Amino acid sequence: MSSKCPFGDTISIDPMVGDLPGETARLRAAGAVARIDLLGAPALTVTDHTLARQLLVDSRLVKDINAWSLWQSGAVTYEWPLIGMVDAGRSMFTVDGPEHRRLRIKTTQALSPRRLELLRPTVARLTDELLDDLAEAGRDGAVVDLKQLFAYPLPMRVVGELLGVDRVDHPMLLESYKKFFSVLTPQDERLRIIAELDDYYLDLIRKRTAQPGDDLLSALIFADDGGDRLTEEEVLGNLKALVAAGHETTVSLILNAVRALLIRPEQLALLRAGDADWKQAVEETLRYESPSTHLLMRFATEDIPVGDAVIEKGEGVVMSYRAIGRDTAVHGADADEFDIERPSANRHLAFGYGPHVCPGAGLSRLEGNVALPALFERFPGLRLAVPVAEIRNLPVMTQNDIVAFPVHLS
Repeated sequence: MSSKCPFGDTISIDPMVGDLPGETARLRAAGAVARIDLLGAPALTVTDHTLARQLLVDSRLVKDINAWSLWQSGAVTYEWPLIGMVDAGRSMFTVDGPEHRRLRIKTTQALSPRRLELLRPTVARLTDELLDDLAEAGRDGAVVDLKQLFAYPLPMRVVGELLGVDRVDHPMLLESYKKFFSVLTPQDERLRIIAELDDYYLDLIRKRTAQPGDDLLSALIFADDGGDRLTEEEVLGNLKALVAAGHETTVSLILNAVRALLIRPEQLALLRAGDADWKQAVEETLRYESPSTHLLMRFATEDIPVGDAVIEKGEGVVMSYRAIGRDTAVHGADADEFDIERPSANRHLAFGYGPHVCPGAGLSRLEGNVALPALFERFPGLRLAVPVAEIRNLPVMTQNDIVAFPVHLS
């Protein structure tokens, strides 16, 4: 990288996520923009709230991988382990401008606030089903994994019902995405998983095309705006992205909220007594432990001045949302503390900002606001079964997820 881009020493993003708080602190200390290494691919990452808002609406930063100099030169190929998160096929997540608006509008219409509110009873029913299963597994004081039995299956069941995905397929999908995101998965296996998911979703799309139902997938297939329907490829891209994003964000939200509250019983007591709002607790969790630690990637189509430095044409730019959520200029000197009464909690950027803001944000919030109070109401004695220091992050560079969450229910 040339001297036009003096963003300091390179910080390697740990693929094993051994010290996420320490990594976040190093990124924050490096300044508004930091130079990073992503499994051998150099990039820049943004850690400043205000700058992130500016760049997320800057048309000079695009999603098209063909604008990436490392891709153009062949320095990055399909052998790069993170390629599936950058070149994920044509969807509303990978295009910009008018084409992005065209692909996105059909999804956002289907995930309107009204439709989400109509979905609330379904989320409550699925939550109660899983709490029943959890109670059965935890009988006689047995230790249970809150992730495996509750936080993990709930969002997949919700997304499955929304999209018309058969519940019998949920374990396969969960296992496929787990392997896809993990840095421990060999790249040839990851590419095989991508191909298998494509085949699965294409089969689902074709079945729903032949026999439409009252679900979001049918709405995506047959949404017609002046004779302009999505192509099969476009439906596939949107569907893959919706299922992946639609369950990963909520898993993180639920587990990180439970961990934060169990080690801060005074804040949990406020919520249980009705002296604090669960919606506020959800927003503070999203700020404090954003579901995406590092969101890959946008590419500069021309030089972009940033203060006294320049993001050069062809550079890859990452948004480090966990670091952005700790911005003291926005959230105060105690931004590294969890506080459900924080006035600025809802000013986070956990779901992005601008045209590409996550279309499933409302769904994730709905699930969190239903599942968390229901969990603590059903199990008022819920407690960790291991010291909090033993709860480890998954080896996933982009998602703020946890390996396992062992608890006692009483």
